[in-house]
Amino acid sequence: MNIILFGPPGAGKGTQAKYLVKKINGFQVSTGDMLRDEIKKNSEIGKKIIDDMNDGKFVNDEIVNELIKNVIFNDKYKNKLIFDGYPRSLKQAKNLDIILKNSNQKIDYIFFLNVEKELIIERVEKRKTLEERSDDDPNTILKRYDTYMDMTRPVLNFYSKNSNFYEIDGALKIHEISAKIDVFLNV
Repeated sequence: MNIILFGPPGAGKGTQAKYLVKKINGFQVSTGDMLRDEIKKNSEIGKKIIDDMNDGKFVNDEIVNELIKNVIFNDKYKNKLIFDGYPRSLKQAKNLDIILKNSNQKIDYIFFLNVEKELIIERVEKRKTLEERSDDDPNTILKRYDTYMDMTRPVLNFYSKNSNFYEIDGALKIHEISAKIDVFLNV
């Protein structure tokens, strides 16, 4: 079973992805984590990534698509993928469809955690006190939220026509969101 989790920065995608990893014995494909790993390595890719992230932009599609392709073609993760924050653009969505088709896989469920900007800011400020994340600066988050909503709207429109697309109120408590996901998954 392959799942996509959508939602603006701070919506709880990562939390739900971790829940699903345990629930279905899946593998979390977090582009955010992949990108942060490249930054930690201080690689050339990592330097490009940090420049984009600090400017509140999304990272270049080619970089993200290459990282994703490596995971999708890994037999260990086949039909166990939980995409956390990917795809973020229509180009990435179309690329994902092609890569999955070429690897004889598909997306089984798509969940959109819809959360208002004010709640996102509250959550990120709380998270910042618990974790050290370079992308949790309130001004950066505001830019990333606006960029996310602008860029991701076409992706949501692209997927929302599918019968396996579900919008969930991301303002709910963590366990309530998990329970809603369970109902859709019939588990």
